[in-house]
Amino acid sequence: MLGMKFNWGTGVFLAFVAFMSFILYFVISTLTDSDLNYDLVTDDYYKKELGYQKEINALTRAKVLGMQVQFEETTEGVVLTFPEKIDFTKVKGTMFLYRPSDKHLDFEIPISLSDSHLLIPNNRLKDGRWDINVEWTYNGETFLSKKEISL
Repeated sequence: MLGMKFNWGTGVFLAFVAFMSFILYFVISTLTDSDLNYDLVTDDYYKKELGYQKEINALTRAKVLGMQVQFEETTEGVVLTFPEKIDFTKVKGTMFLYRPSDKHLDFEIPISLSDSHLLIPNNRLKDGRWDINVEWTYNGETFLSKKEISL
């Protein structure tokens, strides 16, 4: 190596080796970094995809029959208002609150109504974006209402 000349070919080769070393270092450090999480948005993504048509049907049924849940953000929290024309004691279902940025904050609440309103208190909701899905049945029919809120 002592008697070797440094010409443009050697410079290109060394630049290429340095570039490839940088790319290799970057790929390896990215793949092994435990701070980076590569989870799917939901764990059962493919299973949910198969049930998507049922979701569309429930959303459409709620809209056509006027059985949509109304969402209102208040100082106490998010108030859900069910249609006034129904018997609240016959409503069964669940409300799923999904936090896209952190799946550990997701939670589900069973629906139990004594009147047309249901409150999700602010202390249950961390600031940020939430997707609220309310799936409920009444007289054997399933309805779905969805809302995206930002606190």
